[in-house]
Amino acid sequence: MLSSLKILDFSTLLPGPFATMLLADWGADVLRVEAPHRPDIVRIMPPFDDGISAWHALINRNKRSIALDLKQPGAVDVVKSLVETYDIVLEQFRPGVMDRLGIGYDALKEINPRLIFCSLTGYGQTGPYKDRAGHDINYIALSGIMSYTGHKDEGPPPLGVQIADVGGGSMGAATGILAAVVHRQHTGAGQRVDISMFDMAVAWSAPTAAQYFITGDVPARETMLLNGGSYYGFYRTRDGRYLSVGSLEPQFWRGFCAAINRPDLLPAGQSLDPAEQRRIKETIQTEIATRTLAEWTEIFAALDVCVEPVQTVAETVTHPHTQARKLVVDVPKPNGGTQRQIGNPFKFSAGEPAYRRTGGALGEHTESVLREAGFSVEKIDALRQNGVFG
Repeated sequence: MLSSLKILDFSTLLPGPFATMLLADWGADVLRVEAPHRPDIVRIMPPFDDGISAWHALINRNKRSIALDLKQPGAVDVVKSLVETYDIVLEQFRPGVMDRLGIGYDALKEINPRLIFCSLTGYGQTGPYKDRAGHDINYIALSGIMSYTGHKDEGPPPLGVQIADVGGGSMGAATGILAAVVHRQHTGAGQRVDISMFDMAVAWSAPTAAQYFITGDVPARETMLLNGGSYYGFYRTRDGRYLSVGSLEPQFWRGFCAAINRPDLLPAGQSLDPAEQRRIKETIQTEIATRTLAEWTEIFAALDVCVEPVQTVAETVTHPHTQARKLVVDVPKPNGGTQRQIGNPFKFSAGEPAYRRTGGALGEHTESVLREAGFSVEKIDALRQNGVFG
């Protein structure tokens, strides 16, 4: 679907590479530009499969890799040559770094006016925090998300997924790039796309902020319908596992109360009184603790009441629905065999993602890419001798 797109990917860690992985799955030609003397830390994160990090093999799926020391003048010339045909750039440096290297948006758009140049950073290209370092935990903290997440007596919990990195940065970059592609199709012009993981995390709070703007009530933990202020939540089973209960609508609440044999809870379910909600939660917890997760799962499997088990990753990847949705795929490895990975979550009627290869060795496609770009064998050898490839 995206075979007409050619992307130079200068990003590192998780947000940028995950975004370009999605685009590569859809057919985009993604060329990862990596520093030969300072490889992405993801390359050395365990576990390893055939000597390659499983993290790296996943997020660099379907991409090629070229090794360039961007501090070498010859490397800048290589990038400028590639931009003649690679018309999308994704970079994840701090603001101004690409400009100092001589390959910022203003320099590259002179070569290719159709260039889409996406900058993915923690705090964006403007504002007092633009040069500040950060990680996912910092963005979701500053965004306000963690001020109303968790239990009142425990504070904000560490989350098991990277909300701002993936839900914000990766999805934001992929969406921003594709929106710019549509704009270019209509106008012929490229543009700069500024994606901030902090901005995207703030956007996750839009519904909660809407409530605050109207009422003036500052959102807090366990005070709202969906953050623990009602019976909507997780309950511990007899064997120490957890069951998720989201039976908010009247028909679901009736079915849930019947399933746990507590029809007396029906009228109280609609109460907004915090004390009443605490009583309901305590009652539900008492009932859920009488059976194991497997027993409750069997009971609720036959009911349509918005109740599901909290699964482990091992259980999720083998779940019939996961399999039916083709979310676990076997991806060819560079040296033969396959590696199981989580597949692309987007579904289209006009085509499916292609899984051509896992992420491979740093710079393994340098020579072939340069030959495609018109570099002679002699020129490539000269660049190698000058240390451009490391």
